[in-house]
Amino acid sequence: MTTQILPLLTVDDLIGLPDDGSHYELIDGELYVSRAPHINHQLILLNIAQSIKNYLDQNPIGRIVPEAGVIFDKHNAAIPDLTFMTNETYAEIVSGGKIHAAPDLAIEIISYGAEQEARDRSLKLRLYGQRGVREYWIVDSRAKTIEIYHRTSQGLSLASTLGEADILTTSFLPDFQLQITKVFDV
Repeated sequence: MTTQILPLLTVDDLIGLPDDGSHYELIDGELYVSRAPHINHQLILLNIAQSIKNYLDQNPIGRIVPEAGVIFDKHNAAIPDLTFMTNETYAEIVSGGKIHAAPDLAIEIISYGAEQEARDRSLKLRLYGQRGVREYWIVDSRAKTIEIYHRTSQGLSLASTLGEADILTTSFLPDFQLQITKVFDV
């Protein structure tokens, strides 16, 4: 029996892929494709983005960006549902309309399907932890929870799991508060 070793794909290889509305991501040189998300996924994304944007309109300390590609290196590029960057981080890592290093905060909303969920909970958690994301939120619409991971010396570690009765805060947005029930009000 022989094992075929496929070459690692690079960010340059993504350029040749079809512009068909799918999200193409690379994790350790392996291609992952996501279809258009469920409408509830997008409504939850909008609720979170709008809450953070409203805060930033009053406190212009950074930027929240939906579905922006993040290029970590030539074999790793992901598309978090939302990224937040302080103004300082934005100035350091955004060039040519692309994010070229870890944002301060990455937010993933679990998509329907075991493969998508495993990618967000395992592969992206590991990738974001290895590449320097300082905080990671996993938003689970079925459980109506948000898991908050903070950067440690070992990568990203679960700091808390918030349910509908809780209020989300983050050190990146001083005095920001988001009632979890509002996130899932779709």
